[in-house]
Amino acid sequence: MKLTKIISKILIISFLLTLNCKSQPKMEVEKKAMDQQEVRKSAVAGTWYTDDPDELRKEISRYLENAKLAHISGEIFALVSPHAGYAYSGFTAANAYKQVMGNKYDAVIVIAPSHREMFYGVSVYNKDGYETPLGVVPVEKSIANAIIDYDEQIRFTIEGHRNEHSLEIQLPFLQVAIPELKIVPIVFWDHSWKNCNLLADAITKAVKGKKVLIVASSDLYHGNSYNDCKKADNKILKQVVELKPEKLCRGFEKQQLMACGGGGIVVAELVAMNLGANKAKIVYQTNSNDVTGSKGGDVVGYGAVAIYKEEGEGKQEKEDKVGVESGLSEEEKKELLKLVRKTIKNVLEDKALPKPKYKFPLFKEKHGAFVTLNKNRMLRGCIGYIFAIKPLEDTIIDMAQAAAFRDPRFPPLVMDEFDDLEVEISVLTPIREIKDVEEIEVGKHGIIIERGANSGLLLPQVATEYGWDRDTFLEHTCQKAGLPKDSWKKKGTIIKIFSADVFHEEE
Repeated sequence: MKLTKIISKILIISFLLTLNCKSQPKMEVEKKAMDQQEVRKSAVAGTWYTDDPDELRKEISRYLENAKLAHISGEIFALVSPHAGYAYSGFTAANAYKQVMGNKYDAVIVIAPSHREMFYGVSVYNKDGYETPLGVVPVEKSIANAIIDYDEQIRFTIEGHRNEHSLEIQLPFLQVAIPELKIVPIVFWDHSWKNCNLLADAITKAVKGKKVLIVASSDLYHGNSYNDCKKADNKILKQVVELKPEKLCRGFEKQQLMACGGGGIVVAELVAMNLGANKAKIVYQTNSNDVTGSKGGDVVGYGAVAIYKEEGEGKQEKEDKVGVESGLSEEEKKELLKLVRKTIKNVLEDKALPKPKYKFPLFKEKHGAFVTLNKNRMLRGCIGYIFAIKPLEDTIIDMAQAAAFRDPRFPPLVMDEFDDLEVEISVLTPIREIKDVEEIEVGKHGIIIERGANSGLLLPQVATEYGWDRDTFLEHTCQKAGLPKDSWKKKGTIIKIFSADVFHEEE
């Protein structure tokens, strides 16, 4: 009996060992496969941007929600986006990515400069992926390898990717904005015209028949003069939108233009134009001093640009139009816009306010109206009369002063800001209460939310500028009123709508 028990134990142990031996190779293969995944780990998460995935996604989503649509009529082939820390350039980047949010691509090709390591040629990352706190972004290897195969100067070298921030910092935005994202990460040091041409030709050939987006990662001016930054950035962005890549590249080579990712911009233009692009538009521009509110110390410029193929003439104007017509002629609208500028300038120069002249009969009619001031596409002041309590011309003079100097959200305007102002006027239609939010037409109606002592108003153009749907528009109007964003759904909340004739200075 004792011998039988011993034999039984031996057989059980042998069986278990056999099972272990059979499963071990599979476990080793799986572990080896994981180990062999070549993923470039994040180098700047936790410094240039948060390493908390939930906070990161919330931050980027907030930037994107508050970025404006440029209403570009046509297919976007390339973007220029900055690469500073998100606290400085995140909102500028959001304005670039807002233009393509939700689009699907076979690959997004990110072209970035090397700040830390000098190396020969162009480095294309053709391994498995790039990691951020939001996960691993897979590399589209077929396109990456096709680019590498084009010329011996194009290859993979870790020096281009090891600690570089300028490429990595684009990826969390892309992960939030672009579904089913795949990338081709490219870093290069030599931004000569010859090298830019070589890379552009390689990319163009590799992406034939595919839908791709090119992203040029670049900041602009670097220095310690706010005024020099403004001048330098205006100069380079003006040349970028000309779509003359060789002229642009020669400007970088001669140090007449400043951008730390200038070569990437040149390549993006070349490839986009090869794919059919014929126009570029600045969608946002600012600098680190404007972001921090300081005019001293170091300053870095940021710009967001979209490069695209423009569709038929006249379509842009049709898509951009919001609200309704008030009966004002183009001449009358221009006169009111000039009146806003004259009023603000007179106050800045301590001169008397303009006196109403009622040059046109409509100027004597009583209308509610808002004056909106933007600076670098960011709100700088917006105040108006909701109800028709004064003649239109008097209202515009009053609201020009109020928007420039009495909007409690902003400090009073100063003379240095005057030339950067973008003036918009909204002449309101009568207000009416609604019972069904289905009556609200995004792009036509503005909203007023009232609940108890709280009230908030958003103009018709706001939802269109930010790409909001009806529910999001209602939520933001609630927040403007200081209410929880779902208050519009609650019994006792009053919802009113109106429309407006919205017009602004021509670019």
